[in-house]
Amino acid sequence: MSDKLSLHPCFDPKARHKYGRIHLPVAPRCNVQCNYCLRDFDCVNESRPGVTSGILSPAQAIEYLDKLMSRKKNITVVGIAGPGDPFANPEETLETLRLVREKYPEVLLCLATNGLNILPYINELKEFNISHVTITINAVDPEIVKKVYAWFRYDKRVHNPDEGAAEILSRQLEAVRQLKKAGITIKINTIVLPGINDTHIAEVARVTAENGADVQNCIPCYSNPGTPFENIIPPTPGQMEDIRKEAGKFIKQMSHCARCRADAAGMLGEAMDPEDTADLKIAASGCSGKYVDNSMVEKAVHEALLTRPYVAAASLEGAMINVHLGEAMAFMILGRDEKGGVRLIETREAPAAGGGITRWKELGKMLSDCGAVFVSGVGAKPRYTLMAMGVQTLVAEGLVIDAASSALYGRPLKGILKVEKSRCGQACSGTGGGCG
Repeated sequence: MSDKLSLHPCFDPKARHKYGRIHLPVAPRCNVQCNYCLRDFDCVNESRPGVTSGILSPAQAIEYLDKLMSRKKNITVVGIAGPGDPFANPEETLETLRLVREKYPEVLLCLATNGLNILPYINELKEFNISHVTITINAVDPEIVKKVYAWFRYDKRVHNPDEGAAEILSRQLEAVRQLKKAGITIKINTIVLPGINDTHIAEVARVTAENGADVQNCIPCYSNPGTPFENIIPPTPGQMEDIRKEAGKFIKQMSHCARCRADAAGMLGEAMDPEDTADLKIAASGCSGKYVDNSMVEKAVHEALLTRPYVAAASLEGAMINVHLGEAMAFMILGRDEKGGVRLIETREAPAAGGGITRWKELGKMLSDCGAVFVSGVGAKPRYTLMAMGVQTLVAEGLVIDAASSALYGRPLKGILKVEKSRCGQACSGTGGGCG
């Protein structure tokens, strides 16, 4: 194991307390369907693989990375971990790696893949000085592999488990051997699925170690509703300890996995920072004249109001929605009344102007019981910062009571929300200086 391990928080438990990593979500497509996997976009409250708040092109990924690197001074690793598979998206993956290596030659580059399609690209990974690759191998017996996957896509067509199980296993083990020859450190991720592969983990450890793997990360399964394995009960900590002990006879074990998102940024185990999420969404939009999809916003508002009982509004005189978010001195907080109407709960003073992103985070906390806030205008950074904190910012016009009533009682917001045609952030800098 090389000295590089001491800089990678996923490979060294000591490094996790000193160094951070950034995952760039440039790979949306996947070439397998695992029976435990559910790929969700824009789920800021969930930390697990397959989840991201946006998809980036390679150029957008560098724009986003630049912002994060300017704020986070302890980043030693930049990786690609989905939300699909990097080599189901090889062009985007390789271009992103090239751009990152050119701009940040000192960082470690890593990848997480299922291994099905990595073999044709190992020479290029070596050229980019990729230091770490993680391959998810859940079984080394084709009969068990068949139970784990619903389908595989290779050779330009989809294969069922009976056809594809032996093929993916062959390619995975060959990938381990070739990556080892290329001098790349290899981690094996193994999802522990009780009743499926839990008695087979040590064999996975033995076989992958014999082929050159350096470390294994045994991960207890995560129950994802809507998947074939949604009813599998995750193994207990005691069971995981026993599994790692047996597997550890063959290969070094990792036990500090944080189930990283495809857009993870910062130290392992840290919650997503709203500012990072905001920058990701801005980069993903291209900040270039895209319309806000009001139908999606409306759905998000109605879902948010299931757990947040109020809405907020910015108004000069208390009747019309006529104040830009950054210019609001106070917000009306409104809720339902017993007669099916709307009542004013209270008025809350807005955080003071200035302070940059801190202002929007303070506002998000202040509106933590509100599913939405109605304003006459908003910049990109505050909008996405509040969204990451669970508050939808709605650019609207008309009467406060009409907007609040429609939102609170689940009625359509069409006719209330403005169609936004301006470029992202064009009307305002979003710096927290009073215009945001």
